[in-house]
Amino acid sequence: MTIQFNIGNQPWEAPLDSGHDLSLAIATDGPLAWYVDPPKISPVMTDRFTGSVAKGGAVNFFNLAFNPHGNGTHTECLGHITAEKQSVNQHFREWFLPARVVTVEPVTLTSDRSEWIRSGDRVITPEQLALVMGADPLETLIIRTLPNTDQKLDRNYSNTNPPYFLPESMDWLNKFGIRHLLVDLPSVDREEDGGQLEAHHRFWKVPDEPQLDKTITELVYIEDAITDGIYLLNLQVAAVENDASPSRPVIYPAQKR
Repeated sequence: MTIQFNIGNQPWEAPLDSGHDLSLAIATDGPLAWYVDPPKISPVMTDRFTGSVAKGGAVNFFNLAFNPHGNGTHTECLGHITAEKQSVNQHFREWFLPARVVTVEPVTLTSDRSEWIRSGDRVITPEQLALVMGADPLETLIIRTLPNTDQKLDRNYSNTNPPYFLPESMDWLNKFGIRHLLVDLPSVDREEDGGQLEAHHRFWKVPDEPQLDKTITELVYIEDAITDGIYLLNLQVAAVENDASPSRPVIYPAQKR
């Protein structure tokens, strides 16, 4: 099956039998971030019910305990940083989106820029983004960072100071019209920044012009076989009423008709 869509006035198409799943599962051996524990998956056990076939029950009936921000791929809305509760399940309603996949190698800062943007940090700059964006009018950007090793499949990012976006990089993405950002990092902000989360704030324009319809998806994995270019993204977000929810982004290679 092939789906047809437009980018601007240009018709494109994508075969739906050749998708690439970018999600990292919520699993006991999956990636971790923000000092959370691995997910806990255990059967319901009471004096009247055994929720495990292996233990003699009729069905498997397991509880899952996890944190969407720290266990696996997730999509979040501006409720991640607002006092008012907001749900990504309510605000994200598009699902199929033309998207651009780009590859960026974070640069290492050679001097301190502020109290929290420090020498030795690896960052993504506006100049790097300007070089990879292309000319097509796309509102969804998927960023693969280098090095792109399979350690991303099960890495514990806690206390490692992973790469992050300079705050002004988010200003640039906003000027370019990016509404949905997907990254293979645990956060667009520095791991320790005194609670500022400036990149998040600038992307969602909180508090001055809150952007309810914009999302950030973190902890994706884009294998090397996936080339940079234009894709059709199917972003499925679990129906959970929370600022962030587990998600499964699947991309389909697109070409002009």
